[in-house]
Amino acid sequence: MITIEHLNKTYRKGVKALTDISLQLDTGMTGLLGPNGAGKTTLMRILSTLLAPTSGKITVNGIPLERPEEVRRLIGYLPQHFHIYPQLTGRDYLDYVAVMKGITDRMARQREIARLLETVNLQDKADMKVRTYSGGMKQRIGIAQALLGSPDVLVVDEPTSGLDPQERVRFRNVLTRFSINRTVLLSTHIVADIESNCRHIA
Repeated sequence: MITIEHLNKTYRKGVKALTDISLQLDTGMTGLLGPNGAGKTTLMRILSTLLAPTSGKITVNGIPLERPEEVRRLIGYLPQHFHIYPQLTGRDYLDYVAVMKGITDRMARQREIARLLETVNLQDKADMKVRTYSGGMKQRIGIAQALLGSPDVLVVDEPTSGLDPQERVRFRNVLTRFSINRTVLLSTHIVADIESNCRHIA
């Protein structure tokens, strides 16, 4: 569960990105729908502890955002644009992220990585260098890294960008299954993604 109370974010020169936002996001999937520049990415970066709010209060499963290390253990995050190491293979990249997330058991990492590679349909490309991946394949490896560790909360920003229609449907199904007993916040400007999956819209 995510609780947001009177959240504000003002950038330099007085540019207001978020003004007095209050939300409670329970188990299930909530769609965050709005045009570019509406503040969706700002909100997601704040929830993922990458950006500090100007004021307001946020808790994730009861843990305040002021305890970022604890919050990060609960959250899987797929930003709209994410850094990926081009010299690594897809499998090695996921292994690196898994270690960073605290999954220290090597065999457990390998099992989870194999499962997620199949989930995002990259099992046949897992040992290719990421620099050879298409844009859609990079997006899929990004989806896999967000799901590593089965986080309690998943925050995804424009996750179907760059995916072909078949992969878009596949990922929507993954999110639907994942949200059965977890909190998922999906930001998109694609109305079909919201209509197909989300129980709530913000």
